[in-house]
Amino acid sequence: MDSENGGGVRMPGEKSEKSAKDRVLEVAEELFYREGIRAVGVDTIIARSGVAKMSLYRNFPSKDELIVAYLKVRTERFWQWWDSVMKPLEGSPREQIRGLFAALLVKVNAPGFRGCPFVNTATEFPTPGHPAREAALVHHRELKAHLTRIANELGAPRPEALADQLVIIIDGVYASAGTFSSPETATAILAAVDALVEAQVPSR
Repeated sequence: MDSENGGGVRMPGEKSEKSAKDRVLEVAEELFYREGIRAVGVDTIIARSGVAKMSLYRNFPSKDELIVAYLKVRTERFWQWWDSVMKPLEGSPREQIRGLFAALLVKVNAPGFRGCPFVNTATEFPTPGHPAREAALVHHRELKAHLTRIANELGAPRPEALADQLVIIIDGVYASAGTFSSPETATAILAAVDALVEAQVPSR
């Protein structure tokens, strides 16, 4: 990767553009998720990351572009988590759906969980067409597409309807995180998921 001086040999003490970009993204991700995107100013990110203002704006010409980059990082992390949950259950769509929600319940009760970053972003930016909102909605559509594929594999007669219902429960779990840490509530959520699946594809 080219260095900040435009390429070639980097002098001692100089940091690469990639290094500066990574530091900005790391700080932005932590602060945006923990404190909210609108609550965190660019100057705070500059101070925390230790990069020059010019370097930040060279990588991210606007805060909106930084937000979109933050959501891209969160998207990549989400699908890594998804694969870790779903790949061991490939070939068993019913078990994949149940396993997804069991893992989700663990995820939302982990220390430091502050809700779904995509739901949070869509809430903070309600204006249609805003880049941050659009990035969040792209993730939402991808999630539905993945669930629709699993519903198809399950043999659901209305796979998109089942996917919509599962997304609604996922959003509900995110929104209610921290209020249902009891085993009874987790059991009720899994029972609701089982009932939705059973309604379309009765087990034999």
